[in-house]
Amino acid sequence: MAASFDLLSALTERGKLSRQDAERVRKEAAHRGVEPDRVVYEQSLVSESDMATVKADALGLEKKQFGQDETIPRDVLQAIPQESSKFYRMLALASDSTTLSVGMVYPEQTKGQEAAAFIAKGLNKQLRMYVITPSDFDRLFKGYSSFGEDIASALATIKKQTKGQSVTIGPMVMNLDDASSLKSEETPIIRMVSDMVAHGINEHASDIHIEPERTRLRIRYRVDGDLYSALYLPLEVQPAIVSRIKIMANLKIDETRAPQDGRFSAIVSGRQIDFRVSTFPTANGEKVAIRILDPSTGLRTLEQLGFSQWNFAKAQDALKKPFGMILATGPTGSGKSTTLYAMLQVLNQDGLNVVTLEDPIEYFMDGVNQSQVIPEIGYTFGSGLRSILRQDPNVIMVGEIRDQETAELGVHAALTGHIMLSSLHTNNAVGAIPRLIDLGVQRFLLPATLTIVISQRLLRALCDQCKKPVQATGEMEKIISDALATLPDEIKKQVPFRKPYTVYEPVGCSACKGKGTIGRIGAYEILHMTPELESLILNGQGEANIFEEAHRQGMTTMRQEGIFHALNGKVSLAEVIRETA
Repeated sequence: MAASFDLLSALTERGKLSRQDAERVRKEAAHRGVEPDRVVYEQSLVSESDMATVKADALGLEKKQFGQDETIPRDVLQAIPQESSKFYRMLALASDSTTLSVGMVYPEQTKGQEAAAFIAKGLNKQLRMYVITPSDFDRLFKGYSSFGEDIASALATIKKQTKGQSVTIGPMVMNLDDASSLKSEETPIIRMVSDMVAHGINEHASDIHIEPERTRLRIRYRVDGDLYSALYLPLEVQPAIVSRIKIMANLKIDETRAPQDGRFSAIVSGRQIDFRVSTFPTANGEKVAIRILDPSTGLRTLEQLGFSQWNFAKAQDALKKPFGMILATGPTGSGKSTTLYAMLQVLNQDGLNVVTLEDPIEYFMDGVNQSQVIPEIGYTFGSGLRSILRQDPNVIMVGEIRDQETAELGVHAALTGHIMLSSLHTNNAVGAIPRLIDLGVQRFLLPATLTIVISQRLLRALCDQCKKPVQATGEMEKIISDALATLPDEIKKQVPFRKPYTVYEPVGCSACKGKGTIGRIGAYEILHMTPELESLILNGQGEANIFEEAHRQGMTTMRQEGIFHALNGKVSLAEVIRETA
């Protein structure tokens, strides 16, 4: 094996990376204190497969790639302790009487090499190393645990231990990294709840629902906006599971008649993830809903949201203005908070005082002063906003404008030199104007305060591994043609799509677990204030006239943006039709 290894030089020598990009990546990786691989992947400069090939060639190793359906037996994986596997990003691929085959994401790292050699020596075997991709590692690493098997094991232990007695529910602190290595016999309820939560994180679920029915306990997960049942348990374990969750969320265990809200944190793969807990009394017992607030999936940059190039430019321009109101609108679950947090990341600068008022705080951001309202003691959006204005803020984010007081104070903040971000429940961008007027904002104040209104919907993104191209015909072709024909003139010049149109449909494979979709992407429409719109608003014109003028000035609708996604192969046309008007 090569004595030393410079990844960026190797990529440059093999024509995978320009010298200019290599130098830029080197500086950024050093500044952030991360591996160069990470920067290369983030910026999509080199594919994982090409990266693994370069490493293998430079180090004199073989590259090992796995199909989406391939797995590694659990007993083989366990040749390397789970913690070591996670820390060094290496997996046991195979083991026979003489040889331990190990796949490594970072085979160039000396400490990883030494750890693999130490493990092989302890097993009295020769070590054979391979290079594997990060995606293969992440997928195969899940083989260390089996959700169904672990739950069944814990359940059997509970039945054996209790025999009609109460169940021990454990301490308040949750560390999934530790819990995953505990023996089910020692802490069955802790292990069971930990497995439920860990499964939600692994499945990229946004919510976990623990629901008592008449004869059983149902566990459901919401993934990409859709709920599915994952597990059914005996009803008798429901009190212990709910009590365990209440302890973690610092809720009253003995209060089962009234709803309660709380939150807890867990350590998962070395990073902290927050969870919001809500209990709700039902006829069959207490139901629990857990919202998973994972910064690695929930916090996104503006570039990752799915804006078209023209909408992205509008959003950037709005954030460069020294004051004004930026509103995100849409129904519950349409991604408004994600959009606001993405904008906060842009505005979170050392020279700006950023203060938020939220209900509740979803993601904690360093450098941002975040506060949660407590209506029970009179600390509401309105009263909190009054206090924020005495905190010398540059940027204010209020989770939602719900009443006249908050609306008027928000407008006042935008008028007096602050950047004001908030959300509103309306069906489209233009609808924000009559909604604010209904809330008591004077019509003549709106043009001076509103910078942009972003209305949005979330569309399920197609799985790149299995999506199927089809030619749009009949009604599909008409829907696309009508949407493209009504585009603003300046946008039409930028759109490359022509008949016959090709769209894509979901199929289903192991990568997407048979769903045909992975994750979601936004469809947006952005209304930005102009002198022409100002005149219409001041003259009391209705939504239709305002929409017509906004369209003339270049505003695209959510339906049109969704069709762009469909023609680019990101979503299905059926999904666009279902979610947009």
